Amino acid sequence: MTAIDTSEAPKAVGPYSQARTHAGLLFVSGQLPINPATGKVESEDSVDQVRQCLRNISAIAEAAGANMGNVLKTTVLVTRLSEFARINQAYAEFFSAPFPARATFEVSALPLGASVEIEAVIALGS
Repeated sequence: MTAIDTSEAPKAVGPYSQARTHAGLLFVSGQLPINPATGKVESEDSVDQVRQCLRNISAIAEAAGANMGNVLKTTVLVTRLSEFARINQAYAEFFSAPFPARATFEVSALPLGASVEIEAVIALGS
């Protein structure tokens, strides 16, 4: 098991790793829409937040030698499920068929006042 840590994604905001590898899989911790260059959530718009979360996941995948085409499953946490259609549009910008499996949940709150958080399981290797 290896911990993945890249400066191209935000540092963990608690006692956890950005990601861990095990048995050919990369388990990416929930990524908030934090810009790693500023350390801040820069937009309140859920679409912008989805894009930043997925850019963070992409950076972690690349640090582990994978890419977004290797994503097997995501879990999307949102504070406003009413934004589901808009979130889907932004999400689809990062994936092509066959799409990853996914679960989406509405939650009452997320860290740092974010409205979106996304975690992923990614296959390593070909």
